Amino acid sequence: MDAAIGPAVRLGSCLVRAGSCSWADRSLVRDGGFYPRRTMTARERLAFYAQQFSVAEVATTFRFPPTAQLCEQWVERTPPGFALDIRAWSLLTGCPTLPDSLWPDLQAAVPPERRDRRRLYAQHLPDDALEECWARFRHALQPLVDAGRLGVVVLRYPSWWGPRPETWAELDALAGRLPGVRLAVELPEDRWLADDPGATLEWLERRGLGFVCVDGPACAEGTRPVVAATADVAVVRFLGRRQVEGEPWTWPYRYTEGELAGWVPAVQELAGSGSEVHLLLDNCHRGDAVDNARALMDLVRSARPAA
Repeated sequence: MDAAIGPAVRLGSCLVRAGSCSWADRSLVRDGGFYPRRTMTARERLAFYAQQFSVAEVATTFRFPPTAQLCEQWVERTPPGFALDIRAWSLLTGCPTLPDSLWPDLQAAVPPERRDRRRLYAQHLPDDALEECWARFRHALQPLVDAGRLGVVVLRYPSWWGPRPETWAELDALAGRLPGVRLAVELPEDRWLADDPGATLEWLERRGLGFVCVDGPACAEGTRPVVAATADVAVVRFLGRRQVEGEPWTWPYRYTEGELAGWVPAVQELAGSGSEVHLLLDNCHRGDAVDNARALMDLVRSARPAA
């Protein structure tokens, strides 16, 4: 498999993959210097990207759920062994959602007093309509599942989503709502891991839910992110840090080699706990994410013990 996909690194029995959260970002296509031609078609761009990397996260599915036809196109444009991590649609994780991202035939399920709002939330839908949303999202992924292209579904929860009986129940229901796919949850660490992180991580592990490790703005102030593998595929997302210590987070952000090198021991630790590690660079501006992904893979590769 390794020879058929973009560069990946084996650490023992674990395959470490790194890639960007977008291969079609406008600034990457126009000014990133990554693609050999600006005139490449969408098909050509994804095919070229898959020659350079072994994984990508599809972030656009957070705003609009994918269709089965679109997933079939992704399969056709990528080689065997390539992995696509799919970001879950915002409605499914309690985030504010664009009303027009809801399927037209379900629009009538939204109460009349909510239809003119700028944002839609899951609680605005009756239970049967919400369950239908989960079912349609899962159905759309089937071409990726059948072709072995689906990595994990990443569910990002909003900052206000704290641990309560109803939110624990939401997490507990995920496997039934998205059966047959690997899941990873990105939780607000200050809410879910502040008091007893070990208990939360063990709870996720018992249910086969991956924990998404996050490198973000807080890391610039010396805060160490929680690094843990609670499922067979470990996921790390790199959001970007503050440019200057003590200043607000600014975007775009390009990681330094030293910042990336600091993750190598953690990647090695995660690799000892499962079959894959996915390192997802979400600092998508020009060539920042793809360049950082390449540099991170080079650092992981160079740190491997001699055979």
